[in-house]
Amino acid sequence: MAGLLSRMSRAKTPPLHTMTPADARAAYTLRAEVLDLPRAPMARVEDFTIPAADGTALPARLYAPSHERLPLLLYLHGGGFVIGNLETHDSLCRQLALRSGGAVVALDYRLAPEHRFPAAVDDAWAALHWLAGQAHTLGLDASRLAVGGDSAGGTLAAATALHARDVGQPLALQLLITPGTTAHADTASHKLFANGFVLDAAAIAWFFDHYIDVHHRRDWRFAPLEAEVDGVAPACLILAECDPLVDEGVTYADKLRLAGVPVELELYRGLTHDFIKMGRAIPQAAQAQQVAAEALRQAWGG
Repeated sequence: MAGLLSRMSRAKTPPLHTMTPADARAAYTLRAEVLDLPRAPMARVEDFTIPAADGTALPARLYAPSHERLPLLLYLHGGGFVIGNLETHDSLCRQLALRSGGAVVALDYRLAPEHRFPAAVDDAWAALHWLAGQAHTLGLDASRLAVGGDSAGGTLAAATALHARDVGQPLALQLLITPGTTAHADTASHKLFANGFVLDAAAIAWFFDHYIDVHHRRDWRFAPLEAEVDGVAPACLILAECDPLVDEGVTYADKLRLAGVPVELELYRGLTHDFIKMGRAIPQAAQAQQVAAEALRQAWGG
């Protein structure tokens, strides 16, 4: 990991927080899968749309390793609520589907600053509702439905799991990969890993300022640690030790456990935020993908 960070530093790519959102999206899309595993062939890769609550057609992509009636994972990509899309997380979604034996539906939810909080949350919730009622039209099994995501997508997945509990929608699992869960980026790990560890303090501030007003940041839809978590779906958390978000990930796992929620927590030592998308360079990326897939497989009962 240290060697990889050194190479990243020597590349001298402009930091995201110095760009416009549009330029940052383009730059991230170009480099998002450079370190990822090659895109694995799949039996089904299908683009379609899911209606948002206001009727907007949200792009989505289905990945399935077979044509059987499979369980499914709604996947919400990372990118600080500002960047990221179906292409940036294509390889990861393929790996989760291939390794778990289930289907993955990735959602291209609306991004800030054009669509500020809570637009991304609303889109994730709308996708969950649609899949719960319409997965059969895709040949999938809505009775075995999970939600997951990485980074900001992990935040959205946690909020979606809380919403599912509140509306009585059964969920097999919430898969939270290096999620954000706290309101103000003020834990010790935010200070310790503020610079030089892939996700830095300036980028986090840039993402948050584009997405949500300061006075709204204690809303549990942005900061799931602010919520009561009793009765929420079982969780699998995958965290990285050298990540500004690691403390809030551990704290959220502890809060879930204290509420009696089954939790599997894997903390990868010496690794940074986004390591799960670095399979060409970091062997632990594939290990973490396998852990996520096994958690899904067990939650789905197979």
